[in-house]
Amino acid sequence: MNDVRQATAGAPQRDPDPRVLRSRQAALTAAQELLAEEGWSGVTHVAVAARSGIGRTTLYRHWPDVAALIHDAIVQRIGQVRRAPSGDLRTDLVGELNGLRQLLHDPVGEHGMRAVLDRAPFDPAFESLKEALYQAGSAGFRTILETADANGELSPDTELPLVIDQLAGPLIFRRLFAGLAIDADYVNTIVDDVLRLHTARGLTPRPES
Repeated sequence: MNDVRQATAGAPQRDPDPRVLRSRQAALTAAQELLAEEGWSGVTHVAVAARSGIGRTTLYRHWPDVAALIHDAIVQRIGQVRRAPSGDLRTDLVGELNGLRQLLHDPVGEHGMRAVLDRAPFDPAFESLKEALYQAGSAGFRTILETADANGELSPDTELPLVIDQLAGPLIFRRLFAGLAIDADYVNTIVDDVLRLHTARGLTPRPES
């Protein structure tokens, strides 16, 4: 996948050109709309250019392939559903998992993730996209769990990647494979079960609603 999103080490930092930001957002909005309406096959440089009014040359400069465009479209959605941590382990895990729940019910997020699962076995660009989205999607969980581990809230033998899988895996399976809806109670149950397994003092009491 392209390297245009990676900052060049040592490069001087400049304020972004507002025109560039507007063009970029118009392109991402168009890509998100097409992804929601038609799935990954509807996201092409030609279609995004026609809907956004951004020239194809500009699109190719920022996103040389469709996988890069879908990556940024989904990552933007991830950022929109992510919540700032409060410092309370259970509250933060519930919030992060509810963000994933929202993403899985959002046509852009759901169709985008289905596209990745569909194309990754056959397309190296989408295989790279799958890894990049995993890193982006799990970053919030890693931050919360690393903080809890440093504070002594997790059992000493806890493997953080396993905990992330136990948190996010059931939602992804339920929505993308079983095609079932996910509600807030389901999220609370998953978090409480995981905390029961991995917290140093057992399950953190559920706060009164």
